[in-house]
Amino acid sequence: MLGIATALNAISSHGTCTAVFVAVAAMIGFMFGSIQTLERVSWLAWVGIVSILTAILTLTISVGVQDRPAAAPQTGPWQSDYKLFKSPSTADAFASLSSIVFAYAGTPAFFNIAAEMRDPRHYTRSLAICQGTMTAVYITVGCVVYCYCGSFVASPALGSAGKTMKKVCYGIALPGLIVTTMLYVHLSAKYFFIRFLRGSKHLTQNTVVHWVTWISCTAGNTIIAYIIASAIPVFGGLVALVGALLGTLMSLQPMGCMWLYDHWHEGKTKKSTRWMFMVGWCIFIIVAGWFLTIAGTYGSIVGIIDSYKASGGSSAWTCADNSNSS
Repeated sequence: MLGIATALNAISSHGTCTAVFVAVAAMIGFMFGSIQTLERVSWLAWVGIVSILTAILTLTISVGVQDRPAAAPQTGPWQSDYKLFKSPSTADAFASLSSIVFAYAGTPAFFNIAAEMRDPRHYTRSLAICQGTMTAVYITVGCVVYCYCGSFVASPALGSAGKTMKKVCYGIALPGLIVTTMLYVHLSAKYFFIRFLRGSKHLTQNTVVHWVTWISCTAGNTIIAYIIASAIPVFGGLVALVGALLGTLMSLQPMGCMWLYDHWHEGKTKKSTRWMFMVGWCIFIIVAGWFLTIAGTYGSIVGIIDSYKASGGSSAWTCADNSNSS
């Protein structure tokens, strides 16, 4: 939702209060997220993928051909100040790690996707293609943009290539941001919906209870997301906080525990090399996840507080432009 609000701010040159744009994003997410089956929205996911990839590739090309990034000094000679190794503060380092966790925090959605696949046997292949492609794009785009922009990379990075290209990039990315919001509302609501109606006839029948429960789940998720996006309108800080506080608890610790639960009994008969390696790996994932939960939350909160204190910084339910377009 905050990404959509930032995009609308950039496209309209801060046409209205940011809080209004967040509310518009919430309404869009609720309406599309309430479509009940993934089969009916799968084509929208393809639209979102093409939209996001096109936007980031446009950004990557733009920062490569421009003279200097928009946030850099516009007079005098300029050279990118990127560094391969820096010495960030402890809080900044933990917040950065949490942002990486956020980028992969869609892992819980894999269960819903596998459950609705025509042939679940294709799941592993699809997962490998998805994660491999995503990682390659992250590394390539991140390295290129940072190489050309250095410390003047905008947050979000789509605003790094100047005012005109900022509008172009956000305009192209907007459908993808809408689809992402829709999927997060939809998938999280489905978890609660199935939990509430499991074992009852209302789970699969079009009864009043069925639809009231479903709409209540999507509306509840939307309202919570709206409150968070409005209370913390700092894009980088919010991404880090969600990655640390929620991303780890959804995509790291539970996955390690699940493997141990499914395979621990195998070690009672034969402790193979693979089994011992996987046990060690799962324990590492669980411990690292809890470490990032605590340390990443600390780092992101420190960053958010610093943003609130900064001159012209963001604040809760603010009308200030969070796209730096005005």
